[in-house]
Parts: sequence; structure tokens; C-alpha cells
Amino acid sequence: MSVFQYIVKDVKGLRVEGTLKASSLDEAIDKLTKEGSIIISVKAGKEGAFSGKLSMFDKIMLTIYKIRTGVSLKILVFFTRQLATMFSAGLTIEKSLTNLAREEKSKRFRKVLMQLSTDIKKGYSLSEAMELHPGVFNSLYIALVKAGEVSGTLHTVLDELATYLEKVEDTRRKVWSALSYPLFILVFLAVVVWGLFYFIIPMFAGVYESFDADLPAPTIAAIAISNAVRENVFFTGLAILTFLMAFFLFYLSERGKYLVDSVILKIPVIGNLLENSIMSKFARTFSILMYAGVPIMDTMELVEKVVQNSVIEKACEKARSWVKEGFTVAGAFKKSKVFPSTLLQLISTGEETGEMDNLLKKAADFHQKLVDSVIERLTSLIEPMMIIVMAGLVGYIIIIIYLPIFNLGLAISSGMK
Repeated sequence: MSVFQYIVKDVKGLRVEGTLKASSLDEAIDKLTKEGSIIISVKAGKEGAFSGKLSMFDKIMLTIYKIRTGVSLKILVFFTRQLATMFSAGLTIEKSLTNLAREEKSKRFRKVLMQLSTDIKKGYSLSEAMELHPGVFNSLYIALVKAGEVSGTLHTVLDELATYLEKVEDTRRKVWSALSYPLFILVFLAVVVWGLFYFIIPMFAGVYESFDADLPAPTIAAIAISNAVRENVFFTGLAILTFLMAFFLFYLSERGKYLVDSVILKIPVIGNLLENSIMSKFARTFSILMYAGVPIMDTMELVEKVVQNSVIEKACEKARSWVKEGFTVAGAFKKSKVFPSTLLQLISTGEETGEMDNLLKKAADFHQKLVDSVIERLTSLIEPMMIIVMAGLVGYIIIIIYLPIFNLGLAISSGMK
């Protein structure tokens, strides 16, 4: 049974608000109609497994739900841009969604669009219909749509939202393109090393036995590791899987996520890259929310949810509480000691001039340029560094393999003399 919130006029013509339990929206409407009430609105309640402070089980279920129902950011960007264009051209939201569903290639997202169209026919607003799909539309997206509906500028907000998502997607693509090469090399290197220990070293072990001579310590260690790898393939795989699962559960906990995110931000070069990417997203999100007319406290709460880093989230949470106590926005963020001085100066100037949305957009562009600069330097340095590491490790293992043969050759040469 689900909880539904309703607003109706009773038989006496009085406005009545409340909640009721029903298995579906249609059943809730039937119950209210049978009571003789005139329905003003009925929507799904806020109560549920994924509201408020989540337990570990809720976090796991929410993660699985988002994986199962989510769509790529690229699809969402295209949808938002098309919806803004159609709505600006005079089409109704319902008609726009129907047209987009008809042309959508992703079966998963087409189903979402069809459900959105159905819910709007039942009387839901666009933001209310989107709230029923948390795996596709996050709280920021819904808040901006709701702000556009209230202010009557939905087409403008959708257009700004599409531009915002395009920039976020572009930043994410650049960051992943910079990190994908070293990750690929590391995985490839792990496979090569595993292959050497599993296939190559055992082939030489039989040859070493025929030497009937003492083996160098590095070679003995390599043979021992090789035997351990070959004899414990199942347990090694199980151990790796257990470690990954344990890390996943640890990362879902508040303390674990904060610790991991703190370590990531302190990694040389990589941490700087991710920090500038987060600050760009933070400033751009703040800017578009201010432009849409979202109240400052709601803006700070929404920004806290989209930065996707526990260290920055905690800083935003503390800043929000300090603003409630009377601090300025810039003063609150400065007190958190997490945000860069350039961003703080622009926020402070924006508060004084009333141009915070424009100055935050400039701050976002500034940090985006820093991201591009770091990516350029990282790309130029990472390739030769990874090649040197890979060549050094593989070369070292090959030397260990052939070291007994070299020693035997030297011994034979000395004996002949």
C-alpha cells in the first residue's frame, strides 16, 4: 500500500487536505470520489523507503534501483533540450512528451516518458510526475522544473537546464578521458603480471630444477608466488570479490564515504583535477538555481546533494546551518575552509551587487578552464609515466625469470677457465 496526499472539496464545499493509503493512484481517486468529494489534486506522498535518513539496506536498494532504472546523462541532455524546444514552440507538455516517447530509441527511457505523459493526463504537474522516477531525475532537476512551473518560465528554465547538463556531461567526459588511460594501463599490467606468474614462471620452474643449484632469492620468491597463484585461483578470485563487496558496503556508510573521498582529494594531480571539477559543478549548479528563483536555503540544500563528494557535502551542510544563524553566504562557505578563495570572492561580490547567478557562472567557467588545463598536463605526462612503470615491472619479472640461467652461464664459463 502506498501513501497519497490529497486536496479536495468536501460535500459542504470546504477545502480538505490529508493522506490516505491505496494500492494505486486510481484506487485513491476512487475512494475520494465515492466519498462525494471534488478532487483538486492527488499525488504520491513523501513517505517511503528512500526518504529521510537511510539505513544501509535502503542505500543498497536505492543504488540497485538507480542502476536498474537510470539512464545516461547524454540521453537526459538530449531529452531536456528537445523538451525545451518543443515547449517554446507552443506544444503542450503532454504532446511534447508523447512525441519524444515515439522517437526515443532507449526502451527504458521511452517507458519513463510514456509514464510521465500518463501521469500528466491524470492531473500531475511535470515536476510531480518526475518525482516518481528518482532513478532518472535527481532532486536538482525536479527543483528547477518546479521553479519554472511556479514562475511561469518553464521553457527558459528547461533551456538553461539543458545547457547546464551539457556542460556537466562535457566536464565528466573530459575527466574520465583523462583517467581512463591510466586505469586501462593498470588493468592491462595486472593481467600481464598475472599471466607471467600463472603461465610463464611455472614453465621455467621445471628448467630450474634440472640445474641442481641454488637459485637466487628473487627467483625463489617468484616461484613461491607463482605456486600460490596457481593453487589458489578460486580462493584468490573469491577474496578479490569479497574485498570489492566489502569496499562497496564501506563506501556506502557515511564514515567510509567521507574517508575515501578525503583520500581521493589528496591524491597529487588527480585530487586537484577532481576538486576543480566539483567546484565547477558546484558553482554552475548554484548559478542556475539562483537564476531560476529558488530560495537561497533550498539552493544550498540542493547544491549539497549534487557535488557527490562527502567532504564538500559536509562543508555545504555546515555552511547552510551558519547561514541560518545569520552569516552571509560567502562568510559561511569561507568558515568551512574547503572552498577556494577565488570562488569565495565572486560569491561575496555577487551578494553585494545582486549578481550572484552571473558571477557564479563565471566562477564555474574559471574552474572549468582549470580542469581543462590539468587534463592537458595529465595527458602529456601520464602516457610516458605509465609506459615506464609497465616496462620496468615486466622487465624486472623477466630478469628474475632468466637470472638463474645467467648465473648458470657464468658458472659454466668460470669452470671452463
